[in-house]
Parts: sequence; C-alpha cells; structure tokens
Amino acid sequence: MERNARKAAKAQAKRVARDEAAERKRFAKNGFSNPANPTRSLGLTIVCAIFAIYCLFPFYYLLVNATKTQSEFMSKLFGLAPGHNPFATLWDNIVTVFTYQNGIFGRWFLNTILYVVVGAGGATFLAIMGGYALAKFRFPGRKLVFAIIIGSISVPGIALAVPQFLLFAKLNLTQSPWAMIIPSLVSTFGLYLMWIFSDQAVPDELLEAARVDGAGEFRTFFQISLPLLAPGIVTTALFTIVATWNNYFLPLIMLTGSQQWYPLTIGLNQWNDQANTAGGQAIQNLVITGSLITIIPLVIAFLLLQKYWQSGLAAGAVKE
Repeated sequence: MERNARKAAKAQAKRVARDEAAERKRFAKNGFSNPANPTRSLGLTIVCAIFAIYCLFPFYYLLVNATKTQSEFMSKLFGLAPGHNPFATLWDNIVTVFTYQNGIFGRWFLNTILYVVVGAGGATFLAIMGGYALAKFRFPGRKLVFAIIIGSISVPGIALAVPQFLLFAKLNLTQSPWAMIIPSLVSTFGLYLMWIFSDQAVPDELLEAARVDGAGEFRTFFQISLPLLAPGIVTTALFTIVATWNNYFLPLIMLTGSQQWYPLTIGLNQWNDQANTAGGQAIQNLVITGSLITIIPLVIAFLLLQKYWQSGLAAGAVKE
C-alpha cells in the first residue's frame, strides 16, 4: 500500500508539472505571463542580481571604508578591503564623529531630524488633507487646481531655490531654521499622490453611510477615511522624508554662514572641503563614517515601512 501511495504521489506530481509547463507555454504563446505560475528565467535572475549589487555597492563602500583610519584611507590599501583593525577603528571613528568640533555632528543630526519631523511631517499632513478634499469634494476651480498641481510637478525644485532665497531674504528669514522648514511644507507630488489614492481607496458609499448616520466631515475623515489611507500616507511620508533628509542646494544658499543650523548634507560637505582650505586637516575617514551614520535612519525607515510603501505605489493602477 505504501508503494502504491508513493507511485500515485509521483504520478500526480508529474501531472502537475506537465500541466504547469503547458500553462506556461500557453501564456507565453499569447504574450502574457501568469503570476501564479511564473516562468523561471536564468537571464532575468542574473540581471536582477547585477542590479542588486549595483544598488548595494555604495553602502558596502561606506561600511568598509568606515573601518579605516585616515592614514589607511589615504594609503594604497585596496579600497574595497577593510582596515587592519576594522571593529575597533569603526568604533573610534563613530566616537570621533560625535566629538569632533565640540560635537557639531550631533547638532547637525538634530537639525536634520527637526527639518524632517516639522517640514516633511507637515508636508505629509497637508498633502493628506488637500488630496482627500480634492478627491471627495466638488467645488468651483477644482480643474484649475488640478492643472496647477500637474504644472508644479513638472517644475524641478532646484529651479525654485533662488526665487525662494530672494523671497526669504526680503522677509529676513534666511540663516534660520524657518528657511528650511517652510519650503519643505509643500509637496506637490505628495498632494497628487494622495489625491489619486484617496479617490481609489475611500469608497463614496462609505462616506455617504457615515453622513447618513450623522457623522461630521472631520469625524468621517479621522475615523473612517484615515485608516483606509494608511498605505498612501506612508508612501507620501517616505517620499517627503527622503527629499528633506537629502536636501542639499536649498540649505546651501539659505544657511550660508549659519553652521549651527546646518543639516547633515551641508555639514558633511564642509568637512569634506576642509582639506582644500589653507591649513585644513583631511578627515575623509570621518566624512565616510558620518555618511554611513546618516543613511542608517533612512534604511531603517524603508525596511519597517516597505510593505505599506509597495501597496501605496500600486494604488490607482487598476480601475474597477
């Protein structure tokens, strides 16, 4: 009986494999692929592996070179090999980064967090409110607002940096954190993304039922709509956080001479340029270590929120 059962199981496995192969051929002949029964491709696997190596190589370079002293970094030691005493040197570099120049790196780190929490957080909140209102309410000028948003997305942010500087100089807001926070509160792409997501994720019937039950607009938004918008909110937040965290040109022209309000991007670049000044000390090992510390919060944020981010990017892809 056991022998017959094994034979039956093998025969069934062969039938399933034969049916799957036939199904793949049928889909491939029609020009489609079946996600439930994907075709294995060695070439595509190799391409994906090469792309993964390409994306992870800068992080590996930072991690390896952060284990070197300044003399090892400037020596002929192979650039992709760790230092002679990697763990101890890495710890010494981290400690030196936070103590160099009276701990100014910690101030830059806190400044960046301030700009992200207030600027990116405010931009996400405004994008949620504006996108939801544009998706679920009808009012005069709605099409004009849509045209303005689409036009704003096509304008690169770097093109607005100089006009923003001139405006903030007239208002005496340069050399202050407001010069970074106020421009960061506007995210046209985030507004457009939340508009599309709100239109697809929140059924109009659900809103009508809440209104019939006597719920006001704010209660309907916070208790019913907001939980449904979670994937879109996380996606918008990630985009605004990354844009604010990596912002370079705007603080470069807004905060010239105000070292105490520098974000990490400007501070690390100042350290990197230190060797080019008269009598300056080369500290590339600290720049590398500081850059490694800088990207760790972004990596953690993406790893923790990637499932919401992926579902948010797919919003609006299918029309029912």
